[in-house]
Amino acid sequence: MKKKGTGYFLAVILCSFLASAAAAATMTLTGLDVLERDGFRKLEGKRVGLITNQSALDLNGDNAADVFAKAGNFKLAAIFSPEHGFRGTAEGGVLISNSTDPATGAPVFSLYGKTRRPTPEMLKGLDILVFDIQDIGARFYTYLTTMGYAMEEAAKAGVPFMVLDRPNPIGGAVEGPVLEPDIRDFTAYYPVPVRHGLTAGEMAFLHKENLKLNLVLDVIKMENWDHSMFFDQTGLIWTDPSPNIRDTEAEVLYPGLGCFEASDVSVGRGTPEPFHWFGAPWMKAGKIARALNKARLPGVMFRTRALKPSSDLYAGKKCRGVEIEVTNESAVRSLDIFVRAAWLLKKYNGEEFELKPFEIRKMTGTPDFYRMLEAGASPDEILALFRRESAEFKASSAKFLLYK
Repeated sequence: MKKKGTGYFLAVILCSFLASAAAAATMTLTGLDVLERDGFRKLEGKRVGLITNQSALDLNGDNAADVFAKAGNFKLAAIFSPEHGFRGTAEGGVLISNSTDPATGAPVFSLYGKTRRPTPEMLKGLDILVFDIQDIGARFYTYLTTMGYAMEEAAKAGVPFMVLDRPNPIGGAVEGPVLEPDIRDFTAYYPVPVRHGLTAGEMAFLHKENLKLNLVLDVIKMENWDHSMFFDQTGLIWTDPSPNIRDTEAEVLYPGLGCFEASDVSVGRGTPEPFHWFGAPWMKAGKIARALNKARLPGVMFRTRALKPSSDLYAGKKCRGVEIEVTNESAVRSLDIFVRAAWLLKKYNGEEFELKPFEIRKMTGTPDFYRMLEAGASPDEILALFRRESAEFKASSAKFLLYK
């Protein structure tokens, strides 16, 4: 065998270096990364309020609050935290109290406690309010509602608003009906489909126009990201955006499986498989899994699996259920899974499967799903309605897009 010379090893090192440089050049930069790279010039000399949590990391893995506190050319005057708290460890629905961040010394005002909106007292003395939280792309996930509430209160107080944009981690696909005008709740706020396909910055522009807000709005755009990309293609550091969303697959399944929370079906809270599985002690899981596989839904396969939740619905009870294997995340349409699974649950389990009419109306954004399911409509008929509405939204929302 011919001995490899020094030139060979230098070539290998050079190729490795060039590959690393190329990867760095195409890595997604969030709004926080862009702002940091540019020396925080847009915040210079200001007293800043930051709406954030554990999901807002820069390229080095440092939290936005810590990065702001160390910047040196402006003052981090206040932190505002959403549902699940500043560090993201509280379960959904648990109210959070105000506190002080020991790392930065800044007061932490909870926007998921006594109030869900910044009060005039909280905003007093601030020169700008900045939003930096990683969303997951589903309308009933509450972080963007917090952003919308904060935008409205900032407009009233005359405080400019900045969004440090982050990826929609499940890309630009749109699923489900648009929220109807007479439905408004913390988990049902924006007139968008269940899976809306927008980034936080794009949603901010949509919200400003819809409400005609008198607000100075600045979105720090990402670099090297487009709507075809999922989070695991960005090179960004993953952190659980909330306790039960633990990977991109859970995020892509959430807009559909999350609708089961308006029923007596567990979505896996208190198990190792939250939002990868659904089940109940009474479920005829084998029949449902076989029928779902027979439907040949794109990007997924189904198998039966029994689990015993340690908390939440059916805590301590063995549940028969269906586990979802994602084979192609970009092909998954989770509302298709939900609609077909709900129809099958009604077919095979009858009255044991209970949908809460008011709650499922909020989750889907329309009374039509419950009405059609009860009337015996087929999954294809229901999904045809969903697809018409999502296609209309896709066309009308194009003017708010900041990325290809």
